[in-house]
Amino acid sequence: MQAHITKIITTALLLTASTVALAETHCTDAPSSEWISQDDMQERISEMGYKIKEFKVTEGNCYEIYGWDELERRVEIYFNPVDASIVKQEVDD
Repeated sequence: MQAHITKIITTALLLTASTVALAETHCTDAPSSEWISQDDMQERISEMGYKIKEFKVTEGNCYEIYGWDELERRVEIYFNPVDASIVKQEVDD
């Protein structure tokens, strides 16, 4: 009985870990040598009208910001670091 419960728990944990891994936003497979520099990207994002609170590189090869848009709404945005396109955006109204 104990072995059966352990097997069920292990399976549930593996499924949860797989779901979390799949949830990661992926932006590019291009090598970092082809990416826009972080400084240039932050400048471009500011020119788009965003105020950056936090800027980081994700495990999914994205530039991610937390900040505000031109309407002062909080945003979380994932950018493709090769072409500066928005891959995913979340806006708090």
